[in-house]
Amino acid sequence: MIRPARPEDVPTIHRLVRDLAEYEKEPESAVATEADFAEALFGEHPAAFAHIAEHIGADGDTTAAGFALWFRNFSTWTGTHGIYLEDLYVRPELRGHGYGKALLAELARLCVERGYRRLEWSVLNWNTPSIDFYRSLGAAPMDEWTVFRLTGDDLTRLGGR
Repeated sequence: MIRPARPEDVPTIHRLVRDLAEYEKEPESAVATEADFAEALFGEHPAAFAHIAEHIGADGDTTAAGFALWFRNFSTWTGTHGIYLEDLYVRPELRGHGYGKALLAELARLCVERGYRRLEWSVLNWNTPSIDFYRSLGAAPMDEWTVFRLTGDDLTRLGGR
């Protein structure tokens, strides 16, 4: 089952983000706190949204199999919003059960329902299992584009402080 995240999911989302950071070999970079997620997802002006994939175990207990965290973007070329998928993560022991596809299908459904024309995300070049999975769904890499990022001192310097 895929459902929108609720405030009580914040600790689970935080834990899954930490697990994702470990998988992506950058645990020291994941500095967001539960309070950061609570504010971003459920504060007065939410900046992001999340969906949870629920797994029902043999004992009937429900656990989070994974999550998708996303926000709206905007295309000047299409004149419409889209969804940018910031993170998609399924616990390793629950991969292969369709949770990743179900999370992406839910975001695609939201795009279609709302008239958004794009669902976009980034993937690390070394993550061939994910790349193969995304290609199997019909997703195409944007090989002619390079992501740029400003952080730390460079961001502060450019920002004038």
